[in-house]
Amino acid sequence: MAVGSYAQGHHDTVLSAHRWRTVENSAGYLVPFLRDGISVLDVGCGPGTITVEIGARVGDGRVVGVDSAAGVVGEAVRLAAERGAGNVAFEVADVGALPFPDGAFDVVHAHQVLQHVSDPVAALREMRRVARRGGIVAVRDADYGGMIWHPRPPEMEPWRDLYTAVAREAGGEPDAGRRLVSWARQAGFTDVTPSASIWCFATPQDRAWWSASWGGRMVRSDIADRVVAAGHATRADLDRVHAGWTAWAAADDGWFAVPHGEILCRT
Repeated sequence: MAVGSYAQGHHDTVLSAHRWRTVENSAGYLVPFLRDGISVLDVGCGPGTITVEIGARVGDGRVVGVDSAAGVVGEAVRLAAERGAGNVAFEVADVGALPFPDGAFDVVHAHQVLQHVSDPVAALREMRRVARRGGIVAVRDADYGGMIWHPRPPEMEPWRDLYTAVAREAGGEPDAGRRLVSWARQAGFTDVTPSASIWCFATPQDRAWWSASWGGRMVRSDIADRVVAAGHATRADLDRVHAGWTAWAAADDGWFAVPHGEILCRT
């Protein structure tokens, strides 16, 4: 098993961010390789927003999204039906043991997945196994240690250390972005094209949304429960962190950048 315990859980404060993701804002590096007629596996598809958009870009091709959480797979199935994405299917599956034969897909994609698994190298090997010879394994992950923001309300400061602690206790690596090339090399890939891109939240609307998502997670999601259970902070401490996020969002000059590492690996 390559999967760790997903520290963030599936509260709406988490899923709201997952539903926001599109090919354009989260998989731009992959777009040149999404051609008509190809087969794509989207690993860790969540509610399926990226998966369904991939389906629209491959025409007569086939797209399968997999996730280990049955609830979000059900949401993805409903989304595909709503958008008439007849070439997209979803299954419950674990990246550590994908239920597909060797060489089943032209492209195997994972967005914000390796940061949550206890053995990312094994996960990459499994993704490579189900990619056809000459195909692509594409991965993009955030890097929490590289996130920067302004202004910096003191109440907000603990959030990253608190999340990093519980994510690592759950078996993940929040600073995954900087490690993708290393993990790919360890997994046996020799043709790796690295890149990087960012999310930036700076408009009043974006700040309000990002604060509601991440500030909200610090008081209402599994993150909050894990932080308190592990003794890293009290509920009162987390309320202060949430207040810090709210203060950041209210600042006219508020700005937040999330860096991502990306790799395109030829099989």
